[in-house]
Amino acid sequence: MKLTKLLTYLMAEPVQNDFHDPDITSIEMDSREVRKGSLFVCIKGYTVDGHDFAQKAAENGAAAIVAEKELDVDVLDVPVIIVRRSQRALSVLSDAFYGQPTKQLQLIGITGTNGKTSTTHMVDEIFKKAGRQTGLIGTMYIKIGDETFPVKNTTPESVTLQKTFKKMNDEHVDTAIMEVSSHALSLGRVHGCDYDIAVFTNLTQDHLDYHKTMEDYRQAKSLLFSQLGGSFNHEKPKRAVLNADDKASAYFEKVTAAHILTYGIENDADVMAKQIEISAQGTSFELVTPKGTKQITVSLVGRFNVYNVLAAAATAIAAGLPFDTIASALEELQGVRGRFELVNHNQPFPVVVDYAHTPDSLENVLNTCKDMTEGKLFVVVGCGGDRDKTKRPKMAEIAVRIADEPIFTSDNPRSEDPLAILRDMERGVEGTYYHSIANREQAIFFAIANAKKGDVVLIAGKGHETYQQIGNETFDFDDAEVAGRAIVELNKK
Repeated sequence: MKLTKLLTYLMAEPVQNDFHDPDITSIEMDSREVRKGSLFVCIKGYTVDGHDFAQKAAENGAAAIVAEKELDVDVLDVPVIIVRRSQRALSVLSDAFYGQPTKQLQLIGITGTNGKTSTTHMVDEIFKKAGRQTGLIGTMYIKIGDETFPVKNTTPESVTLQKTFKKMNDEHVDTAIMEVSSHALSLGRVHGCDYDIAVFTNLTQDHLDYHKTMEDYRQAKSLLFSQLGGSFNHEKPKRAVLNADDKASAYFEKVTAAHILTYGIENDADVMAKQIEISAQGTSFELVTPKGTKQITVSLVGRFNVYNVLAAAATAIAAGLPFDTIASALEELQGVRGRFELVNHNQPFPVVVDYAHTPDSLENVLNTCKDMTEGKLFVVVGCGGDRDKTKRPKMAEIAVRIADEPIFTSDNPRSEDPLAILRDMERGVEGTYYHSIANREQAIFFAIANAKKGDVVLIAGKGHETYQQIGNETFDFDDAEVAGRAIVELNKK
């Protein structure tokens, strides 16, 4: 695509160096990825400023550069386009360069503090059951059909997103389901994404290191709903799926013009679960919807999973899928890795690995485990470094209040001292009973070595993650794998 054509979408003109009209062969925000013909967009990040790498991008063959200021470097006569916000420009340019690919998809965005990953996978399974060709973007990976690709962020940068959507178009995907993080909404990574259905799971404390207040966090989440559009297009209608049991839904309802479908357990809603029965083997309830009512049993455990199932069912109803297909798909659901994942090596007690890393998610999964526990409930839990410090004493208080054997440990300490993080947790539970074991592997081994028949061991915080970030290094670390080794050692004894 010619540079002048791209600039018609951006409403910007080159203002530095001589202009010529090169063919743009790619859009990049990492100077190391720039090749001959690339358009390099300077993004100012938390630790690195792309403007400092404009010279390198030019040397690597950049055909043009987008920046927020004139560049005080020799950029080899490459035209520089000055914009007010390069992050927003990146979204606009990426959408245009890849041919506005989301207009050819039914795009479903799911946001909330907890449950995004599980709900996206449930929706994916329902739509596949209905014969749809699906793509998925989320915390664990990008999936197009049956092929998966690694991902760095829950919601990738806009250029990666639009490139992915274009690949979905090429692979004849008709429905894309994605997790939408508050960071991506706040930073504008999803500008240009033409969402058809926006789904809200819940709002509890998280990411206050970035958003500072719960009001700002809520406002960031609300952008998914306010950006659904204000027109009532019958050919491609917009839908908002809201959790009737979460008070933030009232705010989201105000900011969207989309048609609304609600789900819930406590409050009256369009899609509801009634007569819920939970056991260690699964959950049964009466699924009540505008399309029909049916008693269903899912292999997932816990009240929080009932909410995820309801969100997925409501999303499918909003998309117009047949009720029988929805109910059948729900009963065939399998768990998602790292979400209430049972680790079984023939030990005499359940061991659960879960991604719970917020106060609300930890309390939910602990209460579910408590219902399964005949003896003692062990929990291995930590808090990440360089993240919201106000969560730490709250996480510790929840662990001590619900578990019989709380064990505090490390969880991706990053640049912080692991012992300092533990001290922050301990301040919330002074004078109570707990263990502190900074080494996460040792903490897991300790819990499993001391558990007996009738007990339950919960390993919380990392879930599907297969790494541990300590300082500037990343080490291989998989909670389920470590737990498996601990169980094998226990069985030998």
